[in-house]
Formats: sequence, structure tokens, C-alpha cells
Amino acid sequence: MVHRVRLFAMLRERAGTESLELDLSEGATVADALRELGAQCEALSPLVSSMSLVMAVNREYAEPDTVLAAGDEIAVIPPVSGGAEPAAPHARVTEEPLSADRLERLVATDHTGAVVTFRGTTRDVDHLDYEAYLPMATERMAAILAEVGASHEVEGLAAEHRIGTVPRREPSVIVVVAAAHRGPAFAAAREAIDRIKAEVPIWKQEVEGERREWVEGTPPA
Repeated sequence: MVHRVRLFAMLRERAGTESLELDLSEGATVADALRELGAQCEALSPLVSSMSLVMAVNREYAEPDTVLAAGDEIAVIPPVSGGAEPAAPHARVTEEPLSADRLERLVATDHTGAVVTFRGTTRDVDHLDYEAYLPMATERMAAILAEVGASHEVEGLAAEHRIGTVPRREPSVIVVVAAAHRGPAFAAAREAIDRIKAEVPIWKQEVEGERREWVEGTPPA
């Protein structure tokens, strides 16, 4: 089914159009439509994953599991201007190369006075191969960022971890924290990366020539 989805405010400006067409399978839900929106429109992908977006179906707010039907009038609703809350932390585990610039743009606001970025890069070996328990890894990373954000005065947090093959000198994990002042930004970034390394179910194997060796870790706390 092809659905026309209306866009408003910053979504319309980012996409450069007032509407997009999504080709969804029969029985697709609102959550499916939001995921397809982020996959189809690269300009909207960071917003879809980080903002509190909801969909209106036939001019009524719809739950993520609402099933879409042919002919439905669909609109994506960004946070309305009656009040503002800190942006939800952004967490992602992906096989794609990571971009610190993109994450920094995602968390910084007009009030940001400090942005601390940590990049963990492959060193000493040809490459690292990462494996993850993907659903749990993403959820645990998001939970860590939420807990870190609640205990520090920060404006935004984002973290992404790469899986698969990561060549030498390329980042395997990036953590970005935006805050009004450098102290909370540094403290939150340090706590976030330490907990991600200790708690998120991701494993790495060092590869150097013919040698392949799993890096020994520690049991999660």
C-alpha cells in the first residue's frame, strides 16, 4: 500500500517537501511507517530516531501498534511548541561507519556551551570484528544514556556502536554529550562510555594477518 504522509515544521524543512509517499506492506503499523520514513529520507533519519515523534491517523493521535489502512490520512507530528523537554537520548548499534559530526549536530542546541565527544578507534591490529546481541545492546545503551542524563546537568546525549568489521583508525564507538558547561559534559561522557564498555553485550575479536583472537572481557555488573 502506498501512503502519503504529511510533514510539518522542522520535519518539512529538513525533508524539503510537505509530504512523502511510503510503500508499506498490508498490515503495517504506525511504528513501521516511522521506521520506513527514517530509512527512506536520510535528512529525517536522525530526527526520527531522536525526537518524540508521533503519528496522527485520520486527525487522531495514534499508538505505535495502530494498523494502517488504505486511504488513511497520515501526518507526522513533531513535539508541539507549548513546552519543551530535553531530547531523548540517541542510541544505535549499526554496521555503518560512524560520524561524530552527525551526532554532535544531533545533540547541540542554542544553549549548548560545551560538547564532549569520545571516539574509540581500532588500533594496533588490521581490524576488529564486533558481534552484538543486537536488540539487547541497543536497549541497554539507550537505558544507560537515559540514566546518565538523569544524573548530570546535560542537554543531549548520543552514542553509536559499530559492529562487523572496523578497520584500523576508524571509530567503533562514539559518545557525544552536550551541556551548558564543560564539567557536566566531561563527567557524563566518561560515565556513559565506561558503562557502555562494561554493560552492553558487544564482543570484539582482534584480527592481525591470520591471527584472530577474542578480547577477554569481564562479566557485567
